[in-house]
Amino acid sequence: MSQTRELLDTLAVSFRPQVSSEQLASVIDAMAACEEAATACAAAMVAEDDVRVLQDAIIRDLNCADVVAAARRVVSRGADAALLGSLLEACVAACEHSAELCGRHAHHHDHCRICSQATSRCAEACRAILRGLHG
Repeated sequence: MSQTRELLDTLAVSFRPQVSSEQLASVIDAMAACEEAATACAAAMVAEDDVRVLQDAIIRDLNCADVVAAARRVVSRGADAALLGSLLEACVAACEHSAELCGRHAHHHDHCRICSQATSRCAEACRAILRGLHG
């Protein structure tokens, strides 16, 4: 059992029977990895010779990291289903925007490849929870 799941199991907040503590732990862990990858990728892009070409991707990465970080904190402590759904939808949008541009640069920059993969995984983990909330 992951530490994240163990902590979630101690919360008195229940989301819906369709969303288990295992699923929530998975999305929180995916969010943490996404936040780290997007932040590191943005920092790495700033140091690239072609930084002007990467400006939009840098902004998208920073926006993604901020949205995901805020959502992760709220999800970690518990939220009602409506707020949780809104946060996860915002995460999906931010992750998709970041993944789209970093995906274009993935063949030139390993940090973009890693970021694109992490943001895509996070978006999918968020979608899985959303399906449970609406199911």
